[in-house]
Amino acid sequence: MHEFYSDTQTRPTRAMREAALNVTLGDERHNEDPSTNELCARVAEMLGMEAAVFLPSGTMCNEIAIAVHTRPGDEVICTRESHIIFAESGGPAALSGVMMCPIDTDRGMLTPNQVTEYVRPASAHAPRSRLLLAEQTANLAGGAVWPLEQLNATVDAAKSAGLSTHLDGARLLNAQVATGIAAAEYARGFDSAWIAFTKGLGCPVGAVLAGSHDFISEAWLLKRRWGGAMRQTGVLTAMCLYALDHHIDRLADDHALAQFIGVRLCELETISNILPIDTNIVIADLAPDGPDAREVAKQLKRKNVTITVVGPRRIRIVTHMDVDEADADALVAAMATVI
Repeated sequence: MHEFYSDTQTRPTRAMREAALNVTLGDERHNEDPSTNELCARVAEMLGMEAAVFLPSGTMCNEIAIAVHTRPGDEVICTRESHIIFAESGGPAALSGVMMCPIDTDRGMLTPNQVTEYVRPASAHAPRSRLLLAEQTANLAGGAVWPLEQLNATVDAAKSAGLSTHLDGARLLNAQVATGIAAAEYARGFDSAWIAFTKGLGCPVGAVLAGSHDFISEAWLLKRRWGGAMRQTGVLTAMCLYALDHHIDRLADDHALAQFIGVRLCELETISNILPIDTNIVIADLAPDGPDAREVAKQLKRKNVTITVVGPRRIRIVTHMDVDEADADALVAAMATVI
């Protein structure tokens, strides 16, 4: 298969798996696993935070952060295309009892004025605006990278209004590689942030959520309560440490491949538009006189190519370490045969 469905389709490399063979293991729940402790310390430093906790997934990072920052009945300000809305199974409502305030934006990026406009005045009749959530990069905007100045100004507006702030950093390192701006600079001003290891970094499991010591203490409570506490996590975190040492810089290859695919797709009559490509995600709109997105995905899968359907006539193509130019050629060739 030519897997462009998501960068979550990566498989750990042999070297990554070998890194886990000889690690010293201990009980994570008692802070006795050396690799896990080292990983959390390194990510906290990378994000400019005091502490961090290893979690099974990025979704769990978001859901725990929302639960720590809010109380039932509060409202979370985010973009309409945020991951917490389209891909977390209603978790904020089910787990934290909060409301969403989804805002339409340009390329998945809020502005300070929008935050100020949507923060609710204190009232006994309305929910309390409590949390701003931002994504770096903006997934459904085509992996768009927030300009640092705009991100900082938006966070400042939220802070001025009394909101807590959380950064969904599923592809934060893609932004770092694309711009040369350190992850800590993007996370500066946020109360919590996280990075994923199961996407471009190629690990089989895991994400790390960072924040203040008090925040992480509360996060650990919810990790246990929701069944996410584990034991000898070094078999996983050793691979994450390997990824930090060997797989960050190579994200530039994924970005170049996405650009290559975008140029090739523009030549096809089945494609009407492609969003600007900042990192490793290609969002393409299908021509109005052709098949819809679900039909295109079905036809491509019969040719051993996978993509994501993200709208009635919109598809998403994601590059990663397990696809190369030959896979891209297969994708474009398959797209050219869509009927």
